[in-house]
Amino acid sequence: MTTTLFERGQVNQIRIHVLPTKRFKTFAISLYAGIPLREDTVTTTALTPFVLRRGTVSYPETTLFREQLEHMYGAGFGFDVYKRGDYQIVHFRMDTINDSFVQSADSLLGQSFAFLGEAVTRPVTERNGFRSSYVKAEKDNVRKKLESIINDKIRYAAERCIEEMFKDDVYRLHPLGRREELESITEESLYQAYGKWLTDVHLDLYVVGDTTLEEVSSLVQKNFKLDRKNSPEYRAQSSDFSPKEARTVVERLDINQGKLNMGLRTPIIYGDDRYAAALMYSGILGSYPHSKLFVNVREKASLAYYAASRYDGHKGLTTIQSGIEIANYEKALKIIKEQLESLRQGEISDLEMSQTKAMIRNQLREMQDSAFEMIAYDFNRVLSGKDRPAEELLSQVEAVTKQDVVDAAHTFHLDTIYFLTGRKEE
Repeated sequence: MTTTLFERGQVNQIRIHVLPTKRFKTFAISLYAGIPLREDTVTTTALTPFVLRRGTVSYPETTLFREQLEHMYGAGFGFDVYKRGDYQIVHFRMDTINDSFVQSADSLLGQSFAFLGEAVTRPVTERNGFRSSYVKAEKDNVRKKLESIINDKIRYAAERCIEEMFKDDVYRLHPLGRREELESITEESLYQAYGKWLTDVHLDLYVVGDTTLEEVSSLVQKNFKLDRKNSPEYRAQSSDFSPKEARTVVERLDINQGKLNMGLRTPIIYGDDRYAAALMYSGILGSYPHSKLFVNVREKASLAYYAASRYDGHKGLTTIQSGIEIANYEKALKIIKEQLESLRQGEISDLEMSQTKAMIRNQLREMQDSAFEMIAYDFNRVLSGKDRPAEELLSQVEAVTKQDVVDAAHTFHLDTIYFLTGRKEE
């Protein structure tokens, strides 16, 4: 694995991260815009990028906006809205072909920055707000996305488990906001919220490709005209909790297959020196096809249609998801708890250790083949305040012992058991 070093700078209160490389035929551009998750801003923040992608001052019609991307040799533009720890992140992405592969009079990197800068900072407006038809259409779009969660019972159970587990914490909020708030948002109120968001948001702009920090800095200077007083830093997260008796929540809907989800909390987060051991713990528990949950709950006991776990190092959280026959609830719960206990007791084979290390190693190596994956990995550094290059994490994972995994296992405490079951026969 080769060491990848981003060069860093700052312009207009935007942090800039550039990886100059000739390895890719395209430029990968990512703009991360993050603010603390909050009740009063979560819905307007989520709605904002949906409206921004509809049109700008230069391309006020959505068709013109899309045609401009075609003129740039089919450049890609998209965004995601998600949460990382206690932050709500809007992530804009562009990928543009490198100028040396096409006959273009103007620099495509320059055109991309002009496009992205305008999309984020110069939206089309009317009267004192966004264009009303765009706001109305995108409110419907976000409403449908939120409503679709209830139809996808796997996603619904995962969201509800988090809501119950963090019911006194902002982390319970869905990154797309709250459906009941959409109705009251107007084109004026959304535009005001967008103005405040643009002032307060943490901005990190990444470019991977055949360019330099100087070139990118001058493009930011030219295309991101922002009135920002400072460049807020992400606060290092902590996972504060006191272990308590696990709470069981049962919810009934018209379903045939039960969803048994469990949430565990740990003080080990991304910046912790035990992070590699927590990754190994999660891998042996349920992240891969050789993991204990998959092998023992799904294969051997045939108790689950699926059984897996996921560790979130930004929140100090592991979630277990399983789909089971409703009648098998007690059996499935017992055998999942047995897997948690077996890790605590050190019942870990050499094969489980070596296979898990191999899976993590492959993931870290494959990441080097994708510019956007490399960017996403580096952004963890910004969010957590912990600089841990991929090669360093790899060597830490290779050095993890069984005892390290056992020690990590003792920090994971079962907090919430959530069971989505069918309606009882009346």
